[in-house]
Amino acid sequence: MSKKRKKNKGGKPSNNTNTVKRLKDELRSVFAHNLGERFSYRQLIKELKLRDKKSKEALKDILFSMEAKGKIEKAPDGRFISAVEAPELIGRVDHVNSRFAYIICEESEDDIWVKSDDLKFAIDQDIVKVQMTRPPMDGFRPEGRVTELVSRTKDEFVGRIEVSEKFSFVVPDNRNVHFDVMVYPEKIKKAKHNDKVIVKITKWHDAKNRSPLGEVINVLGPAGENDAEIHSIMAEFGLPFQFSESVEQAAEKIPTEISADDLKQRRDFRPITTFTIDPADAKDFDDALSIEKLDNGDYEIGVHIADVSHYVKPKSILEKEALQRATSVYLVDRTIPMLPEKLSNGLCSLRPNEDKLTFSASFIMDTEGKVKKKWFGRTIIHSDRRFTYEEAQERIESGEGDFAEEIRLLNEIAYKLKDQRFKNGAVNFETTEVKFQLDEKGKPLAVIPKVRKDAHKMIEEFMLLANREVATHIYKWGRGENGQYTFVYRTHDNPDPEKLDSFGKFAAKFGHKLSTSGNISNSLNKLLDDVEGKPEQNVLEQLAIRSMAKAKYTTEAKPHFGLAFDHYTHFTSPIRRYPDVMVHRLLWHYLNEGKPVEVEPEEKKCVHSSEREKNAADAERASIKYKQVEFMQSMLGEDFEGIVSGVTEWGIFVEITETKCEGMVRLADLDDDFYEFDEKNYRIIGKRNKRIITLGDKLTVKVVKTDIDRRTIDLDLVKIEE
Repeated sequence: MSKKRKKNKGGKPSNNTNTVKRLKDELRSVFAHNLGERFSYRQLIKELKLRDKKSKEALKDILFSMEAKGKIEKAPDGRFISAVEAPELIGRVDHVNSRFAYIICEESEDDIWVKSDDLKFAIDQDIVKVQMTRPPMDGFRPEGRVTELVSRTKDEFVGRIEVSEKFSFVVPDNRNVHFDVMVYPEKIKKAKHNDKVIVKITKWHDAKNRSPLGEVINVLGPAGENDAEIHSIMAEFGLPFQFSESVEQAAEKIPTEISADDLKQRRDFRPITTFTIDPADAKDFDDALSIEKLDNGDYEIGVHIADVSHYVKPKSILEKEALQRATSVYLVDRTIPMLPEKLSNGLCSLRPNEDKLTFSASFIMDTEGKVKKKWFGRTIIHSDRRFTYEEAQERIESGEGDFAEEIRLLNEIAYKLKDQRFKNGAVNFETTEVKFQLDEKGKPLAVIPKVRKDAHKMIEEFMLLANREVATHIYKWGRGENGQYTFVYRTHDNPDPEKLDSFGKFAAKFGHKLSTSGNISNSLNKLLDDVEGKPEQNVLEQLAIRSMAKAKYTTEAKPHFGLAFDHYTHFTSPIRRYPDVMVHRLLWHYLNEGKPVEVEPEEKKCVHSSEREKNAADAERASIKYKQVEFMQSMLGEDFEGIVSGVTEWGIFVEITETKCEGMVRLADLDDDFYEFDEKNYRIIGKRNKRIITLGDKLTVKVVKTDIDRRTIDLDLVKIEE
């Protein structure tokens, strides 16, 4: 005769109670992590790994209870679904590889991981609605699926055409586009096999593994040729190839002579010593410096900027074109200007021995760099001399030559301005930039690091001074009864603490310390000084910049962290930056006692300008990358020392120390072990040998392949420096 089970009178719960509680928790977790998915009773048994009859019966009771309480619903097909519907978010697709994408949503702190099969045929940069299926947990990103394609961002792609008799395929250059475009013979124009072309999608297929249909709308030339490749980059980033005839005609109609009316309300600086200092290959000179010693021993220093807003009138065709472009773009072998040549290289270029209309910021200063008085307004100047940076540097170093005394004095004051900036907390973001020595066909012969000397820094300090003082003047002067004057500021937020902490941990691997408490700027500067001249310099400088917020244009009067300025704007380059034209217009409006302008239209232009600036920077980087790949083509099979500059789940990026070119060692090519990606710690780890390769490791690599189309360099790992 079996004993009756005693009733549990408090204390520990019975085994049955424990089982039910555990099942409830596990079931809630299944529905929470698979929002929107339906599960049959049998699927749930399998999902929860239930084997005994009692657990299966308990599951039935729990399901009925959850349904009765409205926590789950029973679908018409008898399967269960969570009654809590995950909200749909709108985001942009970042299609990082052929297997999955991330959806970047403003409403989600984390990017949402979506496998390619769940993208609803959205492609990179498309705008979509996404529904979360698994919330973030245990360090993993949230997962989701696309429920609706909101808008296609583009339907034209640049790529290389592969021509055959029955049909052709265009292989897009963009590494984030994971399909080829099929083109019928009658739709390829006059493209030949291996030409670079622009293809327009005419039909998007909604079946897996089927290419969209397209037609060639422009043939750029044979792949690998300089013009074809640069034109490909221009097309990829939506950069204009030329100005329209109507824009050119509008520029040509502008009078070249300066009239008496043009001189009204202008201060005359023509008698004052004035000169420009620019790169040797510069074609436009948009800023000049003047200097005059005053009777009391102080100096009046003028920063004179081309008065673009005098020639480019609101609502004109030139204005619309300048706003659309928003910035000049500097590719490795050419400039894509914001304004037609008559303006950029003619009327608005402060060429020597010519009267020029300018907008100026003038400062009464002592030799310690203290600003005692300032003045802003429209002016006319006459530049006495055009200096290259090299010529100005000679005068700084030797003290000899024309205007040597003036240049050396300006340089001494610039040093005082710079010292004061760094005392106030400015960060010394000086990255290693490269330029190419090209032959007449655009082929790179050498990669040359750009060297910044005192002459460069002197000009920079006076431009920073003008930008800061213009912004500060409007901010302080414009805070009257009507509230703050609407203005265009250049702002830079404080760094994200989490990113800064990650950067500090990485820098520590090289023996460099970054304190994330207290004065962050001083700690950053000390670290950046310590790495100068060391192999890890470029990697750490790039990572430091990535850990910072991005500078942007806005009507919000926020500080600039990197420069340690409470208020800052862009006043000094209206030939090549549209926000500077906005600043000139607004400043002149307020100097003439105009009322505060409406915020929204100005903010909209700021957002557009920030976006175009980023696009231009991406295009410039792509052109540099193209030339780096082309340069490394002649070095196949050669070994180089390098440093790990990036780690991903499919490979490690290595920056070659000698040439500053970056390539990839693919994990699939590491045959000594199976390596796993440790995303949190920027490293890969061998499964058997436990070998770790992490950011900053020194390696010897061999160049094994270069791909101009994708702008990639494939490397083999030769040796790891222990």
